[in-house]
Amino acid sequence: MSKYNRYKKNSTLLEQFRSFYFQNNPKDLESAIEYFSVFGGMSWGIDMQMPLTKLIESKVLNNYRYIHADITQITESDKNSHALLSGVATGDRRTHSALKRARISRADGEYAMENLFDRGLLEAEYSLEKPPSDDNIDEKLNFTKPFMRFWFSFISPFFKTIKEGDYKESQDRFANREQEFSELIFSKLAQEVMKKSFKDDPIVEIGSYWDRNTSIDILAKTKSGKIVAGICKYSNSKAKKTELTKLKEQTALAELKPDICVVVSKSGFTNEMKNQKSPELKLLALKNFKSLVEDLSERDFIECEGKRY
Repeated sequence: MSKYNRYKKNSTLLEQFRSFYFQNNPKDLESAIEYFSVFGGMSWGIDMQMPLTKLIESKVLNNYRYIHADITQITESDKNSHALLSGVATGDRRTHSALKRARISRADGEYAMENLFDRGLLEAEYSLEKPPSDDNIDEKLNFTKPFMRFWFSFISPFFKTIKEGDYKESQDRFANREQEFSELIFSKLAQEVMKKSFKDDPIVEIGSYWDRNTSIDILAKTKSGKIVAGICKYSNSKAKKTELTKLKEQTALAELKPDICVVVSKSGFTNEMKNQKSPELKLLALKNFKSLVEDLSERDFIECEGKRY
């Protein structure tokens, strides 16, 4: 049996989030998402009372050599794989742009990609609907574990200075991108929240949409055939009516006519936005994410496969 077989079967993002929540008992959902975006998928116990930047320093940066050694066992220290993983982590996740950032050829990139799929580090995601044009649209690449995305965003690109004990470049990059970095995890978990909120007409297919002109955070189809389009706002300000306008512009460019629109907001909604609520417009706030962590028990905990840090 290959030593990599244990990496091939990955738990879902929701399973990882439930395990993380059970193990670390976060004080609120906002901090749960922020800390999960960094440490998710590794089953390391963490002190959630510690500021995230300090936790990263003590848990990750100070243990760089050991974690790096463990990760290179999975990647076999392949330079193209490491370049591609950083390209995916720091870009828009589309294959073409990841290869461009990695500065490797399509052939080398596809070979590295297949290896990373086999080893359970990456998985492909496709636009839920085919774009109206016949253009060939690239798939997107997702990390199977949030921590690996964090590592290849903020740690691996600065390995030279980190090895010397200088964390400034890495810490400055994280400080500049911290808010934006959690957006993807928020959007992915929002899909799970939407699945739970459509009880009368269950969602049977869900994902995202993108083409050369536009992208839609969440696109779904219900059992009865209705099209649902969603937009996610991960910021400290309340969502305004302009979010709905933006979503409608995005769907028009994609030549889609949603039956139901959904706005998901971390910080809630303005009164004007609340007044727009109707059967054709759902509003989901952070409190709705609580549905993802109900009825937690020991069975939800995913054991750590490697070393604990």
